[in-house]
Amino acid sequence: MRFPLAAAALGLSLLSIGIPPVFAMQDDDAAATGAQSPYSYSDLADLAVAAPIVIRAQIKDSAGVESERAPGLAAGHSRFYVEADIVSLIRGSAPLAKRISYLVDLPLDARGKPAKLRKKQPVLIFAQPVAAGGSGSASTSSIRLVAPDAQLAWDAATEAQLRAILTELVKPGAPPRITGIANGFHVPGTLPGEGETQLFLDTANGDPVSLTITTRADGSRRWSAAFGEIVEGAGIPKRNTLAWYRLACGLPRTLPLSKLAGTPAADRQKAASDYAAVLGALGECGRTRTPPPGA
Repeated sequence: MRFPLAAAALGLSLLSIGIPPVFAMQDDDAAATGAQSPYSYSDLADLAVAAPIVIRAQIKDSAGVESERAPGLAAGHSRFYVEADIVSLIRGSAPLAKRISYLVDLPLDARGKPAKLRKKQPVLIFAQPVAAGGSGSASTSSIRLVAPDAQLAWDAATEAQLRAILTELVKPGAPPRITGIANGFHVPGTLPGEGETQLFLDTANGDPVSLTITTRADGSRRWSAAFGEIVEGAGIPKRNTLAWYRLACGLPRTLPLSKLAGTPAADRQKAASDYAAVLGALGECGRTRTPPPGA
């Protein structure tokens, strides 16, 4: 099969054949069986955050792109031009044809051979619309993946996890992306060993997020994260939720003591110890791939 590789690389215009989004639906089969996605929560969240269009599709056809026509191709990967039929539009409102085309970079297999894309192979595609004005046909829309490899193998558990992430993302007051530590302080308590640390975080949209860590005289700690102005009643985010992901993947690995300037050195060190305890409680971010821009 011959494909319009040059046109695909430039990005064709999106075409208006409406496919209703089914964003809010959950996959009952995955929920019933308790199956787990082979992808980490953070990898899925990275893609979901960055992609204004998320599609479940089936591969219709594919063709390898010669390496000399694949600028920026990473070592150990091969590039494909793919045509796929949309099964459902999980996220997005852009008008699309029932068949889409895109370029994807996939890792070579264990023998160093290009991956194989089967006809009717189910996939999840994380994409963004391309600028209008291309030379597309009335039967195919071109999209651009948010990352060169932003095509995942579909399974029911992955789609269910993805839909849960997207549902959290669109809720009012959804936890924003953490960009750093704004400032903070530590206040010693009345008894030796007691104290409280408060840290205020920088976020991508300016919404307030803060951490509070309280230490008792026996050395035990309690901490909470507040997403919003109200700190009272804040709790510890559950693992594999959007709040946990924002903190575990967004917080710096050490507390920049310069953000606590003006406080005694002993208090800064205590705040750093409290901060390290929060990182330990959150655990590793769990990324296994480079996040796309905007994640």
